[in-house]
Amino acid sequence: MNRTLILASNNAGKLKEFSEMLAPIGFDVRPQGEFQVPEADEPHPTFVENALAKARHAARLTGLPALADDSGVCVNALGGAPGVYSARYAGEPKSDARNNQKLVADLAIHADKSGYYYCVLVFVRHADDPQPVIAEGRWDGEIIAEPRGQGGFGYDPHFLLPALGKTAAELSPAEKNRLSHRGQALRLLVEKLR
Repeated sequence: MNRTLILASNNAGKLKEFSEMLAPIGFDVRPQGEFQVPEADEPHPTFVENALAKARHAARLTGLPALADDSGVCVNALGGAPGVYSARYAGEPKSDARNNQKLVADLAIHADKSGYYYCVLVFVRHADDPQPVIAEGRWDGEIIAEPRGQGGFGYDPHFLLPALGKTAAELSPAEKNRLSHRGQALRLLVEKLR
């Protein structure tokens, strides 16, 4: 019988991806909204602190194990920005289009367009788990001014993978899951949980 695991997110794409990877090792992944868990605050300057806060929040309100991720794009010429502020880089309300416009504009004066997607996953057995399981992934690329591709979300149309000659938005979902920061972190987490 599978154990219920709360995903500290209501993102349908993440739910599907995490469910597919975690079901074979005995977890039934459910979104926090199914348990009326509101979104946690993410006040921290690092991905790992935000992911841990979200996982503990979901575990505390449900009494069940929880999994959270925090991820974003980090651009070298911008000192790692937008980083933990990736989803709200251009302010509220969240907007992928405005975030991308701001990133391209901020990077225009810089020759170095390199950056990477970064993801941290945190699994807690209970809210006060003293040994959370942490896995991270990094996906290197560069930011391009003109968007390409229809897939993905966020910064994907501007995130070029030079070795492939494609943006993240031009990859099939299977390719993206295999290569991406989140895919890497999830495979590492599964290994640790086995």
